[in-house]
Amino acid sequence: MGAPVNLFEVVQRGMSAQMVRMNAAASNLANSGTVASSEAEAYRPLRPVFAQELDSASGLSSVRVAEVRQAETAAVRRHDPDHPLADENGDVWESGVDENTEMVEIMESARQYQNLVEAMNTAKQLMLDTIRSK
Repeated sequence: MGAPVNLFEVVQRGMSAQMVRMNAAASNLANSGTVASSEAEAYRPLRPVFAQELDSASGLSSVRVAEVRQAETAAVRRHDPDHPLADENGDVWESGVDENTEMVEIMESARQYQNLVEAMNTAKQLMLDTIRSK
């Protein structure tokens, strides 16, 4: 087993997890409104699944992205017989992406990322103050 996890590694893992969360939401926004010729082919929003990792040597807990999976959001059928992807009934299937939900995901992940940066800067400053006081 490697060296015990330190605070900076915990913060880095949290920042990485928030970046995955933000990138998934950005991808979902980019695919909002896309259409497909069948429900099975319609874009489904991506959601990261987080897992906790406990370092028994240091007692610190961190997070990692266990996987990124497609949400169970239903595609939306829209009747558009003139669309080139329309099926035999004249329907196309739009992605089930809710733009408001994705914007909230981006805002929350950005806030969490910023909180982690502030925690890291505080820890760094405390270490520097400790070194200077000796």
